Amino acid sequence: MSEVVYEETATMIAAGDLHSFVPFGREHCRNHPNAFNLQLRELQPASELWSSDGAAGLVGSLQEVSLQERERESWQLRKGHTGVNEDEAEFEEELYAAGNVAVWSQGSRTQASSVYKAFTVDSPVQQALWCDFAVPQNNNEAEELEQTVCIVQSSCINVHTVTGKDFISPLPFQVSNVWATKFGLLLERKNAANDTQPNPPGELLPTVFSMLHPLDEIAPIVSKPSGLFEGTRVQYVSDPNMKIVFTCCQPSIVISYDTVQGTHTVWALRKVTQDERSTVLRCPTEPAGTPMSLMASGFLTSHLRNASHLDSPGGCGAMGSPLHYSALHSHQSRIMTSSPGVHPRVHSPSISNMAALSRAHSPGMAAPSFSGTSRFNTSFHTPSPRGHHGLLPSPNSTANESMLVLEMEPIIPDLCVEQLWSETVPTGCHREMSSQASKVFLTSDLCENHYLCFLVESHQHLRCVKFIQSNDSTQLIFPSVTTIPAKDAAPLQNIDAMLVLEACGSLVLYTGVTRVSKVYVPNLPSPSISLNNCLPHLSMAVETVSTPNSGSRQIHRLNEVRDAMPSPVSDLKSLNIKHHEASFFEDYTFQQPTPFIHTLRDPDCIQNNAFIIVLVKWYNIYNAPGGPSAHAEWSQFVTCFMTLMGYNTERLAWTRHKLFKNPFLSSVTLQTASPSSSSLKLESSAPLFPHIPALFYVLHLLYQELQLDELHKARAASLVCLLQQLARDLQMEEYVDLYWRDYPSLISCFTESCMIDQAVIGQMQRPSFLRSDPPCVFTWLSSCLRGEESPPFPFLPGICQRTKLLLLSYALYIIGDVNATSTNVSKYLFKLSAGIFYCCQNNQIFYSCLSITVGFTLKDLESVPFGVALPIREAICQCREQPSSDWPEEVCLLIGRQDLTKQAHKMTLSVGSGFSLVPPASTEADEEEDGMLDIIHEVTGLIWSQDLRVQEVRRLLQSSRPVRVSVVQLPEVSDHEYIEEKENKLLQLCQRTMALPVGRGLFTLFSYHPVPTEPLPVPKLNLTGRASPRNTVVDLNSGNIDVPPNMTNWPSFHNGVAAGLKIAPASQVDSAWIAYNKPKSPELANEYAGFLMALGLNGHLTKLATLNIHDYLTKGHEMTSIGLLLGVSSAKLGTMDMSITRLLSIHIPALLPPTSTELDVPHNVQVAAVIGIGLVYQGTGHRHNAEVLLSEIGRPPGPEMEYCTDRESYSLAAGLALGMVCLGHGSNLIGMTDLNVPEQLYQYMVGGHRRAQAGASRERHKSPSYQIKEGDTINVDVTCPGATLALAMIYLKTNNRSIADWLKPPDTWFLLDFIKPEFLLLRTLARCIIMWDEILPNTEWVKSNIPQIMRGNFDTSEDINMDTMAQAQDYITAGACMALGLRFAGSASSDAFDCLYEFARTFMKMMSFAGTAAVGMGYYNLQTCLSMILLAMSMVMAGTGNLKVLQLCRFFHKRTGGEMNYGFHMAHHMALGLLFLGGGRYSLSTSNSAVAALLCALYPHFPAHSTDNRYHLQALRHLAVLAAEPRLLVPVDVDSLKPCYALLEVTYKGTKWYDETTVELMAPTLLPELHLLKQVKVKGPRYWELCLDLSKETQHLKSILIRDGVLYVKLRAGQLPYKDDPQGWKSLLATTVNHRNPGVTAFKVNQRLSQRFTIIIIRCSDLLVTLCCVYSLVLFSAMLYECVTQECPEMLPTYIAIEQAVGTLRRGDLQQTFPLWQLRLVVELWDSRMLRGAANKQDSLLTSEFLPVMKNAVDVALDTWLKGEGIFGWVISSHGSLLGCSSFADLLLRSSQLGIPLRDLLRLVPLLSSASGSQSLLFPLQTFSS
Repeated sequence: MSEVVYEETATMIAAGDLHSFVPFGREHCRNHPNAFNLQLRELQPASELWSSDGAAGLVGSLQEVSLQERERESWQLRKGHTGVNEDEAEFEEELYAAGNVAVWSQGSRTQASSVYKAFTVDSPVQQALWCDFAVPQNNNEAEELEQTVCIVQSSCINVHTVTGKDFISPLPFQVSNVWATKFGLLLERKNAANDTQPNPPGELLPTVFSMLHPLDEIAPIVSKPSGLFEGTRVQYVSDPNMKIVFTCCQPSIVISYDTVQGTHTVWALRKVTQDERSTVLRCPTEPAGTPMSLMASGFLTSHLRNASHLDSPGGCGAMGSPLHYSALHSHQSRIMTSSPGVHPRVHSPSISNMAALSRAHSPGMAAPSFSGTSRFNTSFHTPSPRGHHGLLPSPNSTANESMLVLEMEPIIPDLCVEQLWSETVPTGCHREMSSQASKVFLTSDLCENHYLCFLVESHQHLRCVKFIQSNDSTQLIFPSVTTIPAKDAAPLQNIDAMLVLEACGSLVLYTGVTRVSKVYVPNLPSPSISLNNCLPHLSMAVETVSTPNSGSRQIHRLNEVRDAMPSPVSDLKSLNIKHHEASFFEDYTFQQPTPFIHTLRDPDCIQNNAFIIVLVKWYNIYNAPGGPSAHAEWSQFVTCFMTLMGYNTERLAWTRHKLFKNPFLSSVTLQTASPSSSSLKLESSAPLFPHIPALFYVLHLLYQELQLDELHKARAASLVCLLQQLARDLQMEEYVDLYWRDYPSLISCFTESCMIDQAVIGQMQRPSFLRSDPPCVFTWLSSCLRGEESPPFPFLPGICQRTKLLLLSYALYIIGDVNATSTNVSKYLFKLSAGIFYCCQNNQIFYSCLSITVGFTLKDLESVPFGVALPIREAICQCREQPSSDWPEEVCLLIGRQDLTKQAHKMTLSVGSGFSLVPPASTEADEEEDGMLDIIHEVTGLIWSQDLRVQEVRRLLQSSRPVRVSVVQLPEVSDHEYIEEKENKLLQLCQRTMALPVGRGLFTLFSYHPVPTEPLPVPKLNLTGRASPRNTVVDLNSGNIDVPPNMTNWPSFHNGVAAGLKIAPASQVDSAWIAYNKPKSPELANEYAGFLMALGLNGHLTKLATLNIHDYLTKGHEMTSIGLLLGVSSAKLGTMDMSITRLLSIHIPALLPPTSTELDVPHNVQVAAVIGIGLVYQGTGHRHNAEVLLSEIGRPPGPEMEYCTDRESYSLAAGLALGMVCLGHGSNLIGMTDLNVPEQLYQYMVGGHRRAQAGASRERHKSPSYQIKEGDTINVDVTCPGATLALAMIYLKTNNRSIADWLKPPDTWFLLDFIKPEFLLLRTLARCIIMWDEILPNTEWVKSNIPQIMRGNFDTSEDINMDTMAQAQDYITAGACMALGLRFAGSASSDAFDCLYEFARTFMKMMSFAGTAAVGMGYYNLQTCLSMILLAMSMVMAGTGNLKVLQLCRFFHKRTGGEMNYGFHMAHHMALGLLFLGGGRYSLSTSNSAVAALLCALYPHFPAHSTDNRYHLQALRHLAVLAAEPRLLVPVDVDSLKPCYALLEVTYKGTKWYDETTVELMAPTLLPELHLLKQVKVKGPRYWELCLDLSKETQHLKSILIRDGVLYVKLRAGQLPYKDDPQGWKSLLATTVNHRNPGVTAFKVNQRLSQRFTIIIIRCSDLLVTLCCVYSLVLFSAMLYECVTQECPEMLPTYIAIEQAVGTLRRGDLQQTFPLWQLRLVVELWDSRMLRGAANKQDSLLTSEFLPVMKNAVDVALDTWLKGEGIFGWVISSHGSLLGCSSFADLLLRSSQLGIPLRDLLRLVPLLSSASGSQSLLFPLQTFSS
């Protein structure tokens, strides 16, 4: 009855203007070059048309042009997917197909449509659709969706993915329709005439197939009918009468139509199970399984496979069920053993699959003459002249039976359709059979009931089938079917409604099956006019619309007038739609007015049908033509709501006079309104009457929710008017009392109540959750603060989110229950309905409740009342003090730590990252070419702020400007000799210039991010000079002196490496950019070779395409090969990459088979390849490579000239490579015991008879050398260095004393004479790094390495060569110093540095002596030792820029004459580069890999000249980069984004050398190696503290260091940066500020801070002026000062709110008790802090002075109010139990009945005294009762 009463028949809703919809693709296709090509036909003369085929030709052409062209076009629309939630998608996509073109376009209200993709295919497009294919991931069971567009042609399907992949899937049969599903595509086979009549063998081909991926085989689908009888079985879908009319992804269903019975059936589409797969593949036992049918089945399978190499089944079937099926037969072994429902697509494709792929991409695929397809079509898709023999082989078939049996493997089905629901078959002959549904869609109503709607045009009605999910969400249940008369319908998904076109032509809005109202559309023709006559040109524009169906066009559907509806996705191209181009329904949805309607939607509150009535009624009121004004919305809602509950709003005074817009302003008017004389009654027949108690309780909970939001206080006041009326009528006095206490001045004005008949009161449903005592959220929070137990608070999920959040926050923080948000939620919250409730995962930390669970933000906290928010603010402040470095970004934002929030964004200090750290542009042109402009000066300026050492390093390392040649022309020197003298001087200076790039590469390491569109700038290597005084140019190419040939080859290579090393590893570099940098001129080829090596060292060479690598190598350029081989090996360090191994093996004859062709590989390339093997196999202990490298150390010289020159470098490279392969393995060389590696290396080191070569090398080395006579002994001069270093690297850090003793220097003079001094250096170095833990940073340890015979007194009788002794002693010292440098590399250890510096000074003194020592020792030897000690010092102080080392480097830089050759300059400038490694951002590591790289790079034999590679390949000097690691920590101020100083506290882990130690460092600073550290902490008081705990994991700090070491820090309020205030004397807290100074209103602490507080004070200025009170100004100044100094600026509004609340109370202006509640919560929080003890005082945000003052002011105001109003006597008289009190003493005894604490009662004594005049304290109480 109620439905009829409340149906709004006369109501209409207005929609926007009407515009015809034109698909964007149509416009695009007109301009597309492959459009219809109609222009050609139009230009063709009529005579040609006539002559082609007479009249038929013309008729055919005209028919094609005029009638059919519009039929060919089709389109689809859908919501755009932006990669976020689908609800947030704001654009629409259109897929349009016409002719051979498919156009995918996108557009939105704010952006015009544009083409996203356009596809052109070979044949006409039959269908275009979107489909998402599931691609299984190899590592887990999860599947990734691949979005595609599928274009169906007659012979194939083109699949294009959004990621750029293209597939062509051939079709083995003609397809009538293709459908997109959750799993992939469904294909309906086009039925031929002979399919409908079963053949004698009973064979029917499957009709529906699936394709789960374009690379998968097309498989038939099996069906499972509903199991109503025993005969149901799983079979293939083969009924030719079954047509699919609709598919849906969510839920995954298929709807079919039976053309014979005229019924629709709903099927669930899912993966096939293993049992079902077995059932359909098992050989049947029925008689139908005859050899004939088996043969036919096999023939079909083989024929399908031959046709297109895609599986397509045939088989035999039974005729028992309404659908006809066929079963394929096979052996059980064919069934795949994959998990049920998962189709294995990761197996290797068979040959047939590969053939299918190759054919799929062949251009002839779409041609109609494709033999397989035509053969299949001839056989199965045309009426056979032999009738029933259509399924059998033709008589002339060449296929024999054996071949059939071999190819009889059936196709395994992937998907299954399971019958869920079917229409009832019409009974009786008079019933007309339903036609096929012309349209099917899903819709839902406002109560989330879901309907499947299909439009039956023959009956002109819409059938709505309701469906619900089963409890386990695995099955759909269809409980009811509703029929709505309709000519057409379309869903409006955004508002849970649908639009129906009735037979009379009216547009009606429905939600589910409930009629809402008619829709008025301007310019729509009157209902009597048929739509096709008026609007034939209109097309459709609704989301998820289907293409206009060309099958049945008798009735003109709503498709043709789609834009007439107020669609949620209205015409995107229209510009005249009202309301910001949005449609009417989208702007005014059902849920528009406030959260009140949401509240009523709760399932436990009212039933769905009643709720829909409410919404329909409200929707019609709200959206009436003209619409409501904003201020009338609430009054309309209350009127509508109360009417539905049975109230007569015209007879209630407060609703009749519309006095609830602003309740406080209307209270006076309300008091004057006379109450109605007759008693008011409620209408019990109203639809919401039975639900009044539940509705009241729900609205009460909403009222509590609104009270927790400052912005909704006005709403709460409006709602309380409605609530008090309901509470009065329900006679719930406690609730009325609660509302009276909240709004005393408001509620006292309402006196009316309505009567509810006792007879109908039983109809009211009183829910179980309705309590007699009203739930009050403030009371609950107050008891929580007092530590009292409280019952769980009721809440509504989805509505009372703030209530839930705040209550759980109190439980977590105040009560201290860490499980409050997970397991103990029910202790604090009582959920009213079965809504969704998210539990928190990480419940150990307070922030989990605040941020992670429900996304709480600081903005939300600002709207929480100040008393409620205070404990949460305290918790936030505690978290802010000591946060964890790994908290999520949202949490850091919540606690106000912007530094941690910014840290999560992973910013770097590179140019363009928002830091504005661009180096200052230089004015001179040549200044820009020195290659060192990219050092970030803001950082280096902080590290070295006292001097200009960085500029000095740039001056020393620049090689792009001419050098100054200063030669004085003596009188006796002629001009020609003078020119020669200047050029000789320039040649000496050029030795230094050519060595500079090696150091410059280390200095500028990883400092540059290249622009992808620009080539890398490479500074010139300038070898000219300028001679004073005339600044004339001096050039080496004048021919006056002899210049070595190819002198600049290797320097150019080093210059290219230096330029390439600038590129940071995080840069965007790809293969095209690397090739783009290739120089045009051959002179720059050496530089490019170095550039390639550098790209390998910084990891970018892995991006170079393999084709390019081989292209470079085939050029045969020696330098390019060296750079490329070393580069790719460095990039693949320790990976054992096989492709790189093959690349390297080609260049190493020992790794090639003995019968292989001998390649002419240059010697230096072989050396680089051998080192490359060591790098690629570093630390792997690879047996074969170790064996080859071991033999290569002692490779004998071959005949002719091969292997005879520069043998030392090859042997050294083999030794280094062997050491790297077995790096640090020591005696644990698995599987190499038979090689005797240490013994063989020892023999190479000390000499002896050569062992016989084994295997392939025997053939290669059977002929002796004709150049060098070595005999059978090992040439120690060649093999010793490599063997020594190999032994050192294999036993690195193993502390193996037996191996170390092999390396001790001899202890007799006789044996000492047999060893070269250089080898003594290597042996000492090797011995020391094996005994790694014994290295100590003092001179005693260094000297202990010198043999005993060299120390102390010498026996004069012995014949001692003092030169030998001096050289041996110095080289041993240099070796020990080198080991000391490696041991303490990058540590900046002062002990190690002092020790090394002392030895350096000693050697400097020896060099300065012109006496016998220097002469006997030899300048070269001294310089070698000194260079090694200098390098050792640079290793220790790497990245620190130590001044003493810089002075030494500068001293050697100036020395260019004498024996100071190219190699020494290289060593000195390498030391300089290491000292300023990466511009001070990098340091050296002491890992095994780093030590190996440093041994390769700093090998203590430097080249004598620029082309010298005899002992050591120069390119290996750059491998030092592999030992560099970022260790600079740069504090960056999060507000200014500028680097700054910050104090760090670094804690070292305890070791056996020292205990756990804490040191303070001023950042920016280089951190020690991370494995040595326990924690790094940013220390106060200037910056907020931050602790990085490295004992848990180091990855977080590593990621910070990799990103340029940017550590964001936040300056505390009142503090100044160290740069502005080094001593801390200028900070706010250090200054003495008088709190009572009225001028203190803002502080210039920080620009942003001062602006913020100044604005607040300015806003408060009006208040200050109105108060005209110095007290207030002082108070506000004190508040501001307190907030700033306590670092809690967010507390300023709280201070002000407390003061304003107290002031309002004092003035008596309170109209509600809301501020008093907040004051009470604040006081109770303070009391709980005091009860816990003084130790907890610092937890409180409010100062100890402020709160007692405010509390006292409240007490005074309340005392005054009690005294003035005589309230106390009223209290006594209202409590009848107290009337017998004869004295105040009796009153005290009965005080518990009053519920007033005794303390507060005692405070009333003065009031009582004053009230009783001169009476004594024991006054009678009767005076108050009168």
